[in-house]
Amino acid sequence: MSVSVYYSARRAQPLTGTESTTVEHVLTTRAQSFPYVDEEGLYLYDGDEDAGEGTDEGEGTGENAEILAGSTKLPSDPDRWIPATAHVLDSVTALRRAVGGAQWHVHLDDVDVPWDEEEGYVLPGLREVALGGELGG
Repeated sequence: MSVSVYYSARRAQPLTGTESTTVEHVLTTRAQSFPYVDEEGLYLYDGDEDAGEGTDEGEGTGENAEILAGSTKLPSDPDRWIPATAHVLDSVTALRRAVGGAQWHVHLDDVDVPWDEEEGYVLPGLREVALGGELGG
């Protein structure tokens, strides 16, 4: 059974040129630092692509239009799951901070991931476990 992280942002205004450039920069730099080249990393859907979340009112243009959406299938290997999840959530945090004024929805399948103004998207205890793994503990 696979688990995925889904992420989307909505607002009335489309991405500005500066925001689009920043989003591309986040995608590039986060892909370079992803710990597993053979696993799926941060992935944004094309504007025309179905986001897998169904069609909601407001998609496209106008009020509360979807301006970013994507998903990442997490590794099934338990040793890779925590570092990959932490990396993806940190990447989505960077996207959220790059795109102001949007309403974000981030979830692991059907469980919402909470937002914290200081830490960003994080699951309780995830960073401590991920750090322990990096330190060999």
